[in-house]
Amino acid sequence: MINLEQLGVHLPQGYLFQNLSLQINKGDKVGLVGKNGAGKSTLLRLIAGWDTPTDGNIHKPKDCTIGFLTQDIKIDTTQTVFEYLDTSNQVLTELRTKLEAINNDLVVREDYTSESYLDLLNQLNELNHTFALHEGFLWEEKIISTLKGLGFLEEELHRSLTTFSGGWKMRAELAKILVNQPDIILLDEPTNHLDIISIGWLESYLQKFEGAVIVISHDRLFLDNVTKRTVEISMGRILDFPFPYSKYKIAREEEIDRLEGAKKQQEKEIKHTEELINKFRAKKNKAAFAQSLIKKLEKTELIEVERDSVAKMRIAFPLSVQPGKWVMEMHDMGKTFGNKILFKDINITVGRGEKIALLGPNGVGKSTLLKRMMNTLDGDGIVNLGHNAHITYFAQDQAEALDPAKTIYETVDDVAKGDIRRDLRSVLGAFLFTGEDVDKKVGVLSGGERTRLALCQLLLSPSNFLILDEPTNHLDIQSKEVLKEALKNYEGTFIVVSHDREFLDGLTNRIWDIENKTLKIHHFGVHEFLKRKVEIGQDISAAKKVVSLKNESAPIPVDRTSDSLSFEEAKDLKRRKNQLNNQIKRTEDAIGDLEAKLAAMDLRIADLDYSNEQAAAKLLDDYHKLKVALDGKMNEWEMVTEELMELES
Repeated sequence: MINLEQLGVHLPQGYLFQNLSLQINKGDKVGLVGKNGAGKSTLLRLIAGWDTPTDGNIHKPKDCTIGFLTQDIKIDTTQTVFEYLDTSNQVLTELRTKLEAINNDLVVREDYTSESYLDLLNQLNELNHTFALHEGFLWEEKIISTLKGLGFLEEELHRSLTTFSGGWKMRAELAKILVNQPDIILLDEPTNHLDIISIGWLESYLQKFEGAVIVISHDRLFLDNVTKRTVEISMGRILDFPFPYSKYKIAREEEIDRLEGAKKQQEKEIKHTEELINKFRAKKNKAAFAQSLIKKLEKTELIEVERDSVAKMRIAFPLSVQPGKWVMEMHDMGKTFGNKILFKDINITVGRGEKIALLGPNGVGKSTLLKRMMNTLDGDGIVNLGHNAHITYFAQDQAEALDPAKTIYETVDDVAKGDIRRDLRSVLGAFLFTGEDVDKKVGVLSGGERTRLALCQLLLSPSNFLILDEPTNHLDIQSKEVLKEALKNYEGTFIVVSHDREFLDGLTNRIWDIENKTLKIHHFGVHEFLKRKVEIGQDISAAKKVVSLKNESAPIPVDRTSDSLSFEEAKDLKRRKNQLNNQIKRTEDAIGDLEAKLAAMDLRIADLDYSNEQAAAKLLDDYHKLKVALDGKMNEWEMVTEELMELES
């Protein structure tokens, strides 16, 4: 489909990459990886035709269509979200314009038997056929389902795009690309502004997409679920592996080990050759031999190895002091913006040692809740801190608080305490600040670099309660692994907002979910949480379809009272009603019993000491089993009640 031939991009400081060749075929799902600055985004811009290479050529079919999502999109329009997508397909727009013109013409004309009138009817049939071939009659449905899949609410579809944040504009742009189904989709960090549910939807879409996909992402699980091939830009060269990211990492590590062995052998041979040259170059009868060795040495292509040392680093968050049994209490917490209620009546205690993931779609109030907990935002309710509770808070805009006049090193040196001060340069290296970079002023750093520095500064600040709002947004995969390891070993309490499932997996022991303007607590992992969310969503969709079908095609009910039933039928009906009433009573009793047990267990969990992992795990497992039993009884009650209502009607 696309063939990259000997591409090169030359910058003032030299070649970014050179002699780069690559072939992308239909159906390829490619993860494009490499260190920051290796040229990944530049390569996507070249493929999209936005930039021109210094050297080489890009060959692609004449009718090849490309959809390109960049990190720095700019949407300048007063159109609504729906209109932005609705007018994005030029072919369909032209067809609709022609169809509308012909239909308007047919309405006013009365020469039904004329040749020109019949000609218009033929044109109308042909246009309708072409419109159907381009799936024009499904166009609106595709737009709405795609926008909803990416997190837009029904009432937001007809809002002007100017009223949305940059992240939501990015979603609209992504939706526009997807509904138009180009031959190739190029995605540069598509998950950065998506919530955890929308990421799962996008994965499912791309897995079924028949065209080619090239994606840059720091989300390991996203790459593993979407891609089947990994292309790395390393030291100006292309390395191509027929594996998704995790398998590529294993294969790449093995190759690096092999290269390091070959490099050591080559260094020995070079050293031996240099010794021979120095030995024989001054001797007349050996001068020619020495010259041949010099030429051989000059032609030798040196083996270079780019090893990732970040992933091997182990860093720990310092604990200030041991707090009391609980670190925070919230009473009647709520927040309203105008007429919009984000959440209300939240009453919860955070125990020592809890590891909490705060989840939910964008816009439900996750960051707002954290700000209310920190008392940086007004609202209903009060927050009390426990004995010796020391909070360190990482906000999404944390980077803005850094002093632009200080260097990178000075920024972390100001907060570091204890033994870790000896390893400050190593810590900075884990967050991609190496060598002379540490002497740069904060004021010259990019937004992503500042965020990484702010997170590094947080890691060095002693505390016993961390509140982290999207800490992984600008970290590469290796740096996220360093952060995750530090949090797993952290002896204090933390609450983290993140949409990175790989990062959250195995990290937390409790999930807070903002849903229906309140806070729900789950005691299972992120994958189980997402599975249940998807199942609930499917159940709701299925129920809506059933209701819709019933409304559209339900026969007119026949009034068949007991008078029109035979004696045996009436007898069977009465017996069945009695059975159902008895079953409902038994189910309601069981539900009451389970709810009482859960309420008692809620009190125990509120005071749970998570430092005793075995006891905590046992209690949470028992709680989960009770929840499953309660859900089963509730489903049973609904089904039996529904059957009884049908019989009575």
